[in-house]
Amino acid sequence: MASNLQSHAQAASYQASGFGNRMGWGARPALLLIDVCKAYWTPGSPLDLSAFPPAQQCPDVMKRLLAAARESGVPVVWTAVEYHPGLGMADAGLFWKKSKSLRVFNRGMDERGLGGWVEGLEPSQGSGGELVVKKKYASAFFETALASDLQVLGVDTVVVCGVSTSGCVRASALDTMQNGFRPMVVGAACGDRSEEIQNANLFDLNAKYADVVSEEEAIEHLKAGWLKATA
Repeated sequence: MASNLQSHAQAASYQASGFGNRMGWGARPALLLIDVCKAYWTPGSPLDLSAFPPAQQCPDVMKRLLAAARESGVPVVWTAVEYHPGLGMADAGLFWKKSKSLRVFNRGMDERGLGGWVEGLEPSQGSGGELVVKKKYASAFFETALASDLQVLGVDTVVVCGVSTSGCVRASALDTMQNGFRPMVVGAACGDRSEEIQNANLFDLNAKYADVVSEEEAIEHLKAGWLKATA
């Protein structure tokens, strides 16, 4: 992933301007899985990412990240978009005017069950369970209690993955940083509709708002849990 970012046509220009510095890991990570629902990996869905083959591999990468986090007891947080079936998408506000694909997140319109979790990527229902944040807009932080939840847990670093890279991942990574947490975006665990969209957004995130990291780096830190401090 790092090599792809460095090969961008504007990489040298951005670096010369002072962008793209490493933020670095903190000592207490959490894993944030953004909107991991069937809609993104179901043929015929308005949100299907199959036109970009690497996006099809994202669930497998996320499964490995999830296993590492659970193994070491790192907090796991999920997000899900959800609109009230009786409001006719009124609770989606202006977002609905731009994106009619949002209907898949309304139980009253989702006849195919596209808003359901991807098999093998479901929140734990065990003792205590895992936090599921319900949202109506792109950012996991907008009009939710996620920032205060992470603060209560003592988290200082958020490993970000999910879909889509240009939408909810980007918005959530930006707000992760703006709320005082270190966003580590796992590029291979984020998906979008095309190579151009994917690469442009990862490049810009890494330049300004987050560290875009490899699966291997993320798993190393997740497996280490809260015992490995790297300033």
